Amino acid sequence: MSFSLKVKNEVCRYINISKGEAVAELSAIMKVSGTLSLGSNKQISFKVNTENPTIARFIFIILKDKFDIHSKILATKSNSLKKNNIYIVVITEKMHVENLLKDIGLLKKEENVFSLDYSIPDIVFEKDEYKKAYIRGAFLGGGSISNPEKTYHLEFVTHNENYAHDLSNLINEYGLNSKVIQRKSSFIVYLKEGEQIVDLLNIVGAHSALLDLENIRIMKEMRNNINRLVNCETANLSKTVNASVRQTESIKLIKREIGLLRLPQNLREIAELRLNHPDESLKELGEMLNPTVGKSGVNHRLRRIEKIADELRREER
Repeated sequence: MSFSLKVKNEVCRYINISKGEAVAELSAIMKVSGTLSLGSNKQISFKVNTENPTIARFIFIILKDKFDIHSKILATKSNSLKKNNIYIVVITEKMHVENLLKDIGLLKKEENVFSLDYSIPDIVFEKDEYKKAYIRGAFLGGGSISNPEKTYHLEFVTHNENYAHDLSNLINEYGLNSKVIQRKSSFIVYLKEGEQIVDLLNIVGAHSALLDLENIRIMKEMRNNINRLVNCETANLSKTVNASVRQTESIKLIKREIGLLRLPQNLREIAELRLNHPDESLKELGEMLNPTVGKSGVNHRLRRIEKIADELRREER
């Protein structure tokens, strides 16, 4: 089961909702994934298509319990290569579809011409639970969330630009930062930060999925921190090894060309220590001296030695 499917199945458990919440949630579901049809006898019907049988059952139950509408559920095969089942919830004129669509703010009728209203109904803004129900419905109708093990991405697919911005603004009332982009003929409202997706899951009531996502975020952060530490240690080790090799070569050059006895005593001591202990750090070399010398002091002496070696190399040329 995909993470997105898990979230939707969890959200569909919320059937004990008020009539106002049902209006808000159905309005969003049907606005995002519904189709208005006009038959040959000029009778209208409304269909909601979904590949998720849990969502189809949820819509059926809400229509029956809150609106006394006994809709029909049809099943057919998808035209895609995967041949998934498509579940279609059908509401006909005999089921008073026109009244339902008006009640949930989905239908406009002007001069006997029906059209879909792509604004968010005013009732949604009356209560906080209505806003959350609307966002829940929009996610059920057109939402998806990627596998958080791979990436953080949650989106709502809509088909009207103004509606997409309205939905984004509604989501952002909860301190989120959703944005809108166009993808072919669709307008996508999306979130890409793990923390914000967690907040959105909390809004829609997917608390079990929220905990799973939080656990994944913690594990990913731990892995990233470990990788950073390992990379840092590797880089430091490589730097230390390269410096040691460079210093050792410089000391050998001086020894070969003029002899270490020609060096001042403090430089000669550190040069001999480096030759005898090529793998030790600057701090460890400094602790071998008597009296001991700090890391910066050892580094200063070795730099002076490398400078002498560079001068000898230039003379050889």
